[in-house]
Amino acid sequence: MKRFKISEVHIRPFIQSGVGVLLGLLLGALLMVIFRYDPIIAYYWLFRGAFGSISDIMETLAFATPLMLTALTFAIGVKTGLFNIGAEGQMYLGALGAAAAAGAITLPAGLHVAVATAFGMFLGALWAIPAALLKMWRGVHEVISTIMFNWIAFHFTIYLIIYYFAEPGRAEKTAPALPGARYPILMEGSSLTAVVFVAIAFCIGIYIYLWGTKAGYELRLVGANPDAANYAGVSSRRVMLLSFVLGGLAAGLAGASQIIGRPPAWSLYATLGNVITLGFDGIGVALIGRNHPIGGIFAAVFYGGLRHGSRLMEYRAGVYSELVRAISGLIVVALAIPEIVAIIRRRFKR
Repeated sequence: MKRFKISEVHIRPFIQSGVGVLLGLLLGALLMVIFRYDPIIAYYWLFRGAFGSISDIMETLAFATPLMLTALTFAIGVKTGLFNIGAEGQMYLGALGAAAAAGAITLPAGLHVAVATAFGMFLGALWAIPAALLKMWRGVHEVISTIMFNWIAFHFTIYLIIYYFAEPGRAEKTAPALPGARYPILMEGSSLTAVVFVAIAFCIGIYIYLWGTKAGYELRLVGANPDAANYAGVSSRRVMLLSFVLGGLAAGLAGASQIIGRPPAWSLYATLGNVITLGFDGIGVALIGRNHPIGGIFAAVFYGGLRHGSRLMEYRAGVYSELVRAISGLIVVALAIPEIVAIIRRRFKR
């Protein structure tokens, strides 16, 4: 009987996700029928564009790489009982840090890419700390503080790009990363680089940390039952700070991945166009992946497939781009509903 209960717990999320995908596809199909499009043809081009060839799969993975990391930022917060939506701003600083380290100094090839990555992660974590301190010392809700810091990061990063890190004669972007600071491209003609392995390894490392160490158990305990954690002598302030720092490291790595791990620009645009919204998209990806580090990897690949495949849905099936985004949003919302319900239930149980 016990074995059946364990298997049911593991199988239920897959069943719910399958139902969510089906529901999202049906709602999207209904929307297309209303606007007189053929949903079968549209979905054919959507999935063919995402997974129809090796190059398409590689491009889907390139879209997925930063999302699995920004999803991790939100997921770590949820595991600690926090609603950390600061990945967007932390990612901006991570991208700027990677761009600065990759374009302003010269180091040996292997060392240079490692330093640029580490500096991006450091700035992402550094930007997460003020929100943590406001929560710990003054009780400021993390939703309010992280939204504020996202906007501050947006304008602050643009200012720094234009006035301090712009490529000479081209104020619209930072100086490009030097060749030794770039992750190698995995296939000619693709924008996927070896940074995808770093992102996956980081997600797996966080999974091992959360479920395989004492500190990770304390983090999850504070999120699941703060009273029990306090009774056990766990410092909620220390855990809270650690949660923000880990989330900032993930977001910083996401930003760095788009600068030194995503051609062809190898730089950060002054409009932040090559990183903007990836932090917010990560929230949806985290919910699809049930706020689990490994689930977030697969959810990011699925979401990356929607992003990459939607271009053929527009060009070949003739579906307007606005409607394509609406259909993708319906699928994401349908998939995220079970985890949203679970979060609400946990909140009311406290």
